[in-house]
Amino acid sequence: MTRSMSGAARTLSRSMTGVEPAGAAHPVKALAAPRAAFALVLATLAGVAAPSHADAQTVAITNARIHTVSGGVIENGTLVIEGGRIAAVGADVSAPAGARVIDGTGKIVTPGLIESASQLGVVEIGAVDETVDASSSDDRVTAAFRVSDGLNPFSTLIPIAATGGVTRAVVVPGGQALIVGQAALIDLDGARPADLVRRDPLAMVSAFDEGTAARFGGSHGAALMRLREALQDARDYDANRAAFDAGNRREYSLSRLDLDALAAVVNGELPMIMEANRTTEILAALALAREFGFRLILFGAAEGWVVADAIAAAGVPVVTNPIENLPSYDRLAITEEGASRLASAGVPLAFTTGVLSGSPALGTHNVRNLRLLAGGAVRNGMAHADALRAITLAPAEIWGVADDVGSLEAGKEADVVVWSGDPFEPLSRAEHVFVNGVEQDAATRQDRLLERYREINEAMPEAYQR
Repeated sequence: MTRSMSGAARTLSRSMTGVEPAGAAHPVKALAAPRAAFALVLATLAGVAAPSHADAQTVAITNARIHTVSGGVIENGTLVIEGGRIAAVGADVSAPAGARVIDGTGKIVTPGLIESASQLGVVEIGAVDETVDASSSDDRVTAAFRVSDGLNPFSTLIPIAATGGVTRAVVVPGGQALIVGQAALIDLDGARPADLVRRDPLAMVSAFDEGTAARFGGSHGAALMRLREALQDARDYDANRAAFDAGNRREYSLSRLDLDALAAVVNGELPMIMEANRTTEILAALALAREFGFRLILFGAAEGWVVADAIAAAGVPVVTNPIENLPSYDRLAITEEGASRLASAGVPLAFTTGVLSGSPALGTHNVRNLRLLAGGAVRNGMAHADALRAITLAPAEIWGVADDVGSLEAGKEADVVVWSGDPFEPLSRAEHVFVNGVEQDAATRQDRLLERYREINEAMPEAYQR
């Protein structure tokens, strides 16, 4: 089953040209089961899914400048991929007999990049409602909503993101609710759509921004009151489930499904992502996390550098766009140097192309530019090594997968990118992208459409000749 779906994924999400590659199964036959069946498979993948490495090759990348992230830079080093994992990395490592050898002379090797807030797989065209499956239209607290239930493993945006060296991504729900639902972590491995979801649920998401405040009571204080009430109800429900089931508990403000979902937050099983940009919002989020004892991840934190010491003292990580500098009433103190100042204060930091409030889909089409945001952070004062860490190991640590990915170490899953030059330089490109030890097809749908219609000839339909 896995092998037939792999072929289907390559046929649909990579080529999509109507020309069937030699030896490939017919796409209609390969997809005899409707996409809903795949969605059902993905929805049932709870926790961490272990991918199959049947397609992984033994590969040796030699003579390269290797940025391990966790252990510095190795000059003229060799990295060996075997069985989907990194078998060895170092300056004195030799290529195994029979391995495919990639000459890395003049190249730079890094871990695969991790996007921390996207809508890959749940948004295709933001302006077309039928291609958007990222939120619930219910304007109440919707904590039970799982974004993974609507994931499309054949999204054309996934291979495009991989061309930018991105190998993992957090998919966040959107919407207008105070709590919009539960995020998931996915692999960007187009060869194995059944293994798309790696961790689900990953985190609860709350868009505590100025727009949300206006919708829930007209002020930040009113919105915070609603959020506190929801957390109090969840804590009471979690401590008195038997009484609730017997009808011997007070009425709650949330549905049973939402209470179940939020219980995982208040009992420490699931972290809460809270968008907070204004200084007072950030301090309120820190206080709320202390009050209820949940693990907090701040998103945005446009004015976070103002209270960086408080964020660092709380040990709370921040996910942010390091080059965002447009002010609003909630972002009066925003600056492109904010990320550098947060890092200098010791705040765990991850970069993202995405947003939570407003139009979360906007960043999804730009995930491939994650490396350029890190380059912008370097331009504004951050150390190169810290910026690379903010798109590799730091997000892996924040999302609890650092034992598997995020750095180039023996035993870790082989998410590896070979770059033509410094990945932060716009003219550099990802020449080889490995996810779980499987090299991804460098040609996207756009590339194949370009080749298909590059030469106009009389045999083509008239519409294509214009």
